[in-house]
Amino acid sequence: MSAELEACRAALARFDIDDNPRTVQQKSRDFYWYSPVLKDLLQDVCGDLVVAPRSEAEVIEILSICHRCNVPVTVRGAGTGNYGQSMPLQGGVVLHMKHMNGVVRIGNDHLVAQAGAVMADLEQAAREKGLEIRLFPSTTATATLGGFIAGGSSGVGAIRWGGLRNPANIRRLRLVTMEAEPRVLDLVGDDIAKAAHAYGVNGVITEIEIPVDPAGDWVDVLIGAPNFAAATRLAFRLGEDDAITLRMLSTFESAIPDRYFTRHAAFLKSGEALIAVMVARQDLDTLVTAVDDTAGAVIRFRADRDGAGMRLPPAYELAWNHTTLRAIKIDPSITYLQMMLPQDDLYGAIDRIAETFGDELILHFEFTRFSGKVAAVAMPLLRYESTERLEEVVKILETRLGVTVFNPHRVTLEEGGMKRTDPAQLEFKRHTDPKGLLNPGKMIAWTHPDWVPAPGRIFLFNR
Repeated sequence: MSAELEACRAALARFDIDDNPRTVQQKSRDFYWYSPVLKDLLQDVCGDLVVAPRSEAEVIEILSICHRCNVPVTVRGAGTGNYGQSMPLQGGVVLHMKHMNGVVRIGNDHLVAQAGAVMADLEQAAREKGLEIRLFPSTTATATLGGFIAGGSSGVGAIRWGGLRNPANIRRLRLVTMEAEPRVLDLVGDDIAKAAHAYGVNGVITEIEIPVDPAGDWVDVLIGAPNFAAATRLAFRLGEDDAITLRMLSTFESAIPDRYFTRHAAFLKSGEALIAVMVARQDLDTLVTAVDDTAGAVIRFRADRDGAGMRLPPAYELAWNHTTLRAIKIDPSITYLQMMLPQDDLYGAIDRIAETFGDELILHFEFTRFSGKVAAVAMPLLRYESTERLEEVVKILETRLGVTVFNPHRVTLEEGGMKRTDPAQLEFKRHTDPKGLLNPGKMIAWTHPDWVPAPGRIFLFNR
């Protein structure tokens, strides 16, 4: 342990601190192992100690001490992210937000909570007042609000409200800067984008205000269709129907339910593509009519009539990245990609992907809204052979098939996102973290502001 780290450890002794090697290693990891590439590259990443603040005042003190001692700080929630976002690439302090998990207040149209609050607890608290939150990840049972805002981009609820980039879905972020004298900033409006989905590189989020709406009575429904294109067409019809209120809308190629949705196997028909929805109970009959009017489509499961006593998982635990998790548990060779197919030639792209990759790439769509328009975002399963083949698949998708890939096998903000630097986030970091000590290594622009991507080259590990 360096002299600076020893001094930092001594100065932090009055806080809730843990330097047990096994605990520190555990709290230095997230679900990075979804990616066999990151599993190999990040397996030795570990912090030096875990510190768990109990209040915003303690966050301020901890950051001030770490700033003085030049010790990196990486913020952690529940560790349910998939890209190594909360893994301390340069060691130092892992700032665990487990104690800051309270609900501050619930109003008629908003909820304020601390960053470490678990999403499922927020939903329960809201429902006790007849309300519900708008967006949540499929890992809602354990994921924290701060982790979702800092590391996520969308989730269950997107078919109704769009993703987290929709300005209506986050009202306010409160964060602490990492300076000699840390400041507390409240970000609203356009300023929210400076810290949302920024992996905690430019401030420690302590409190978040999100909208809430009247609670819905949602019913899980699984619908079989002859093939994936038919399932997707029906999904668009359902998603665009103003008479059908949905909280989730997902489609899967037949291989996914056939192989990986084992808990629902008794209700499904082999060889069928599948649609999974959460529909408002008052609109269930309208959905049933729409399905009955669609050739080849059949409702295979309705939670209001089927599966009593079977303790089946909710529909959202079949979708989003739970799809990948269910596949990995059965076949460890499976990983995934995140993609946007050309929406003006969606069905042509589906056919070209099938012709090019066959069973190597199995499509799974999550439906969202961009500026109010329904769109399909792809989270396909990929059979992993080697890093070289994975990079080749991404290259073929992007250069030959016109598909945009948001690469989940990268650890930096830029490589896993839009493949360009974000000037606003970079400038904000210069003001909020002048030494670059917050989650170092995750923002390429901090050290290489003119970076451009190179196919097959991982910035952090192949310089």
